[in-house]
Amino acid sequence: MAALTAANRLVVKIGSALLVDRETGLLRSDWLQSLAQDVAWLKGQGTDVILVSSGSIALGRGVLNLPAATLALEQSQAAAAVGQIRLARAYEEALTPHQITTAQVLVTLEDSANRRRYLNSRATLETLLGLGVVPIVNENDTVATDEIRYGDNDRLAAQIAVTVGADQLILLSDVDGFYSGNPSEDASARRYDVIDQITPEIEAMAGDAGSGLSKGGMKTKLLAAKMAIAAGCTMAITEGSTLNPLKSLNNGANCTWFTATLDPHAARKRWISAMKPRGEITVDAGAANALANGKSLLPAGIVAVNGEFGRGDPVAVLDPQSRRLAQGLSRYTAQEADAIKGRRSSEIEATLGYPGRAALIHRDDLAL
Repeated sequence: MAALTAANRLVVKIGSALLVDRETGLLRSDWLQSLAQDVAWLKGQGTDVILVSSGSIALGRGVLNLPAATLALEQSQAAAAVGQIRLARAYEEALTPHQITTAQVLVTLEDSANRRRYLNSRATLETLLGLGVVPIVNENDTVATDEIRYGDNDRLAAQIAVTVGADQLILLSDVDGFYSGNPSEDASARRYDVIDQITPEIEAMAGDAGSGLSKGGMKTKLLAAKMAIAAGCTMAITEGSTLNPLKSLNNGANCTWFTATLDPHAARKRWISAMKPRGEITVDAGAANALANGKSLLPAGIVAVNGEFGRGDPVAVLDPQSRRLAQGLSRYTAQEADAIKGRRSSEIEATLGYPGRAALIHRDDLAL
């Protein structure tokens, strides 16, 4: 359906069973090198690529000779601590020959649930992508407990896609799409090429996890799809064990595409505008005009700050006549915003006593 080369920003989720041989516990180096070739090909087409990769616990488990049975929390975290180093090094070694710099980004559920941490994560990933880096994202299994876990990298990948405004999300899996039933048990189960709407009937078809190394089953993939398409990101599930899995998908390999009706930019604006504002910021005529022309809100254009809000909270933006002009996510607290109102961006550090961001509300976080 969709060409990967048409994506401006692509998130790819890689399951443990693809990356780590379940018999030996060793990295599938040939497969990873072929994936690196695909990433280099996409980067050459001008596409930003983020990899959300499982595998740290699976790699660490083998190094530590831990049993194949379900691990206790502290054993999983120990395995992750050992495996994360090896996972990051493996990606670095695979992508360096293609002159691609990698970065390891470890996150927990709290990083998206908390708006301040969400903005930090978004800013970090945007900066890395702007520098041409391929971020390798994984759940921070060494510290995450059940209360702050995603629990599977399908939903983590969807959240990362939402965070960075990706227009495509690819789940490389051990199945080649979404089926009406479990194809290993039901010979009549059929694969869907395209799903335009996730109906209750579609949800009822989802099964549970299937492999010993992977935690994500079809239910988690369906949850990931719902999250992604709501944010304007089209998602595909495809079998990823073949060499060069992304090129194979682009060339028509079996898969299921979940289509999004909005583009990521419009979906994000709708999300921001639907929030309940925690405060108000009144701007002068010059700032109002700049916002109407797609610019960010700088401190110099602010004349008044009302309410109590924290960093990452939604605030209403009012024009000089106190009419609602926009709503956005503030990069400063109410106290900080009040202190720097009317000042140039170059004066922020001297006013606050520490470096700050130039914009109080970035245009990407602003809905008119």
